[in-house]
Amino acid sequence: MVMTQPRIAVVVPCYNEALSIQLVIDEFKTCLPEAELFVFDNNSSDDTAGIARRAGATVIPVKLRGKGNVVRRMFADVEADVYVMVDGDATYDLRDIRAHIDQLLAQRLDMLVGCRRDDGSNPQTYRPGHRLGNLMLTGSVAWIFGGSFTDMLSGYRVFSRRYVKSFPAMSQGFETETELTVHALELRMPYAEADIIYRARPEGSTSKLSTLRDGWRILGTILKLFISERPLAFFGLLALLLVLLGLGLAIPLLLTYAETGLVPRLPTGVLATGIMMCAGLSLVCGAILHTVTTGRREAKQLVYLGIPFWQGLS
Repeated sequence: MVMTQPRIAVVVPCYNEALSIQLVIDEFKTCLPEAELFVFDNNSSDDTAGIARRAGATVIPVKLRGKGNVVRRMFADVEADVYVMVDGDATYDLRDIRAHIDQLLAQRLDMLVGCRRDDGSNPQTYRPGHRLGNLMLTGSVAWIFGGSFTDMLSGYRVFSRRYVKSFPAMSQGFETETELTVHALELRMPYAEADIIYRARPEGSTSKLSTLRDGWRILGTILKLFISERPLAFFGLLALLLVLLGLGLAIPLLLTYAETGLVPRLPTGVLATGIMMCAGLSLVCGAILHTVTTGRREAKQLVYLGIPFWQGLS
């Protein structure tokens, strides 16, 4: 087997990061000088693109607002063997980036996620509300899809080529991290996590994340993925709830009928019957959609298997 050096691409999604993008590019040039640097500017109103271009990065504009739209363009436009994706806010310490890439290649991983560890310099760096939200959302994904992720919402990831070129990006905003995680779990890709120091933003720089708004959008994405990727479980659970509701209405009527031979509340009986019929229909829908989902998953798996882990292997 002949091996050449992997082509490494750094892809940085940015929106109004003029105060930090220079720091990110300089750190990558120090820690990973052979990598190609791509900054995807998401219609910034400041000089993010100009600063990145003068610092030596290739700048690609993305007009559609939202991190999910940027990720879609990054994965479509850039050709490499290893992809390093990191936010452009200079909050991620990159000193271990080479070790992370070596781990990805040595273990044939498809994704390595940086688990954020607060550097302790600022109590607002990784706020308790964000920690709790991350814990709840990561736990929800683990409960529904399995896996052992502890920081699903991290903006620091290292990908293989076959991951990037098989990822069907559908989300628009910050919920893309959920989609990235579920894609790996659904195709049972090899993945790992590694601790990474999470720093405070440069002075004057502000976060674009809205805790409540983006949290609800991420939760909505989890629910949509639950329905589309686990339809039998979702509609089975719905059928169970409907059965319990129907029985709650029907049992008192049945007891009354057994005692008196009368059905005093006929509309309630009709409603209970309708609910039980809906439960059966829900279960049938889940079974049909499960078959469709299995076919979709097999198609994605075939695409994934058709992409070499590393183009340098021959």
